[in-house]
Amino acid sequence: MKLLSWRNFFRVVLWGGAVAIVLGIGVLIAAAVYVVRVTEDLPDYEQLANYEPSIMSRVHAGDGRLIAEYAREHRVFVAIENIPPTVINAFLAAEDKDFYEHGGLDFRGIVRAAFANIGHVLRDENLEGASTITQQVAKNFLLTSEQRFDRKVQEMVLARRIERAFTKDEILELYLNEIYFGRRSYGIAAAALNYFGKSVDELTLAETAYLAAVVNGPALFHPERHPEAAVNRRNWVLGRMIANGFVSEEDGRAAMEEPLEVNERLSGEQYLAAEYFVEEVRRQVFDVYGEDQLYEGGLSIRTTLDTRLQLAARSALRSGLEEYDRRHGYRGPLGQIETGDGWQERLDAFEPPRDLDEGWLVAVVLAAGAENARIGYLAPEVLEDEIDAESGEVIEAEMVPGEGIIPLSELAWAREALREGEMGPRIDRASQVLSAGDVILVEALAGEDASPNTFGLRQVPAVNGGILAMDPHTGRVLAMVGGYSFQQSQFNRATQARRQPGSSFKPFVYAAAMDNGYTPVSMVLDAPFVADSGNEEDGFYRPQNYSERFYGMSTLRLGLVLSRNVMTVRLAQEMGMDPIVEYGERFGIYDDLDPVLAMALGAGETTLWRLVAAYGALVNGGVRVDPTILDRVQDRNGATIYVHDQRLCAVCDVPEWTPGMNEPELPELGEEVVSPVTAYQIVHILEEAVQSGTGTALRPLGRPLAGKTGTTNDFHDAWFVGFGPDIVVGAYVGFDSPQPMGAGEAGGRVAAPIVRDFLEVALENYPVAPFRVPEGVRLVPVDSRTGEPSVLGRPGVILEAFHPGTEPSRTAGGSESSLSFGNTSVSGSEPDEDGEGEGEDEEEEDLGGLY
Repeated sequence: MKLLSWRNFFRVVLWGGAVAIVLGIGVLIAAAVYVVRVTEDLPDYEQLANYEPSIMSRVHAGDGRLIAEYAREHRVFVAIENIPPTVINAFLAAEDKDFYEHGGLDFRGIVRAAFANIGHVLRDENLEGASTITQQVAKNFLLTSEQRFDRKVQEMVLARRIERAFTKDEILELYLNEIYFGRRSYGIAAAALNYFGKSVDELTLAETAYLAAVVNGPALFHPERHPEAAVNRRNWVLGRMIANGFVSEEDGRAAMEEPLEVNERLSGEQYLAAEYFVEEVRRQVFDVYGEDQLYEGGLSIRTTLDTRLQLAARSALRSGLEEYDRRHGYRGPLGQIETGDGWQERLDAFEPPRDLDEGWLVAVVLAAGAENARIGYLAPEVLEDEIDAESGEVIEAEMVPGEGIIPLSELAWAREALREGEMGPRIDRASQVLSAGDVILVEALAGEDASPNTFGLRQVPAVNGGILAMDPHTGRVLAMVGGYSFQQSQFNRATQARRQPGSSFKPFVYAAAMDNGYTPVSMVLDAPFVADSGNEEDGFYRPQNYSERFYGMSTLRLGLVLSRNVMTVRLAQEMGMDPIVEYGERFGIYDDLDPVLAMALGAGETTLWRLVAAYGALVNGGVRVDPTILDRVQDRNGATIYVHDQRLCAVCDVPEWTPGMNEPELPELGEEVVSPVTAYQIVHILEEAVQSGTGTALRPLGRPLAGKTGTTNDFHDAWFVGFGPDIVVGAYVGFDSPQPMGAGEAGGRVAAPIVRDFLEVALENYPVAPFRVPEGVRLVPVDSRTGEPSVLGRPGVILEAFHPGTEPSRTAGGSESSLSFGNTSVSGSEPDEDGEGEGEDEEEEDLGGLY
């Protein structure tokens, strides 16, 4: 009986074992079938060998400063050999310490995660994955992030295949360049830039550990929203690095004590100043290379921008617009809130205009009396340890309330702005301007005489404008600002606003005259002029001088220096409009100019971009160079795909400069649109416009400079283009919806000071040098008023520029003088004496009127 029991037992064991084996085989077969089924349509892992990630395009200024980035995914690809070992070790410690030992799967981690996930399921928590770096590469590149069992099986199979096809370093390179770090950062290089403003090799140990920590949950470990969790996670990574022997305990503990401070990239004044410029770059690159190349192609775009001059341009334009605006009164508060308890919270909730001048604050009027107004404001409290030592930018600042006063003296400008540019009564009391509850803009007064907590009233200008500076010899645009604020309006008034240039077109009328039988001392009558307008509704065309006076016979030099309208129209009639049309189009100012007399006074529409380029041709000896904002564009591999200056230089490619080596001579850029002599004649005349004509705003700079103003009918538009031997700067001011800017608001008063303020900064880097005199110019002493030949040393005698053979010679003839100008002879009486000493700041109204 006992023997039978043992036999039965062994039989049961034998059959049970057989059944178990069969079941086991069945399970294995089922598992194999399952694996085959879920992996039969796996993506091709070999495509990773041709990995070309989406890389952001980067825009640099001419001085090398990064000024913009364009991307769908902010990524900078960096090869594994260029990633420091400390960075690699941080990610191994945080994500996969046995990466270089396993074959793609961490079986111990899988078992550990399986048991842990039982508890996670019971507690309805997120599951653990126990993924290796290789598995994460498979998931990120080839699969989705869904938490499904079959997706996990696919990931494990792909990981094994990837391990057989790629080296460990290749896998790690893919991982570190693809993974998402938060802050729109894909890949370690972009994360280093976006979090800390550094390249990968510049990261500290603490910064490296944080980046290794944040990939586990960018939202959970956000440095500003969850600083404590971010520091704890960073320190956990540092602890793992110590435990794995990647860093010494001393270095690791020191890194744990460091504060976590991140930087805002592409922020600050220099980036705000460049906003119009970089948007124009984006438009041009987009048009040529398309959307995908711009946002994913990793283009390196080197521009012409000079960041120092760009800051000066923005400052000059803003100051000029604000100065004009204050001349035309106060338009009222931004809004109203209740005063009394809680005004701080209500003011904090008020939405102010964007992109305010540095130092401007939003304030509320608490009380207004006779001598001053009392205000409350919110200002950032900046502590010494809250300023970045390198950049000087505020890292973090708390808004704290304060109170101050606006004295009556600071409200004198704030007369009520009435229609048609008229102003309300003079300000005698602060309460005439401000009332309790008014939300306003203020700026703390500076200077030795300013009392503490004393402010001036400010307002955002309603007028707008643009400024553009260019190298006339290369066409490189050094600075461009298209408006008061890009954040308030992205319309670029330097490139997109088509407006009448007014008298700033006159130099090209006179250039046409110089090439059509006239000289700078040719006489043209400045007297009442009437012509058929060619339109029955408009009647007759009767241009007027700004002064509403006439000055008799005047030289062309005098007509251009003092911007005489009537004699310019008479010159156009005598010469005919065909040469003027030709020169307007040849210089690139217009495409199809209507040949009517009003066009000689700048009635056609053009842009600041085109006008500055045309003046550049005058400075550049008659050679027009197309303006450009792009120097060079390279693709993701560093190959140059665009270069602006395509001149060939066979002797430029030498290893180093040696003594005695001659500078290479390059062919000239651009196309000659007018003779060098004619170009110099206009430049020479416009030099006097700065000294005693309509451009005297530049005279205090004490440099060889020239320039020309422009103003249109009823003061709708104000222009000024000023230039030296190596730089041309133009400014335009006007309302976006054309309306009069007010009586007397001409180019010399509105636009010229903007150019002056810019040049005051820009010319610091330019030597003091005269304008270049080209070969073939004949310089002859003449009387500056009459144009008669004279001798140097006499009062009023200047050296005038002539084409050879057109110099004047004196002949006697009764009570009148007759001047011979080559093949052209003009006779007449001396200029009207009323013209003597004419106002040097005078600016002619450009279009006159139709009567």
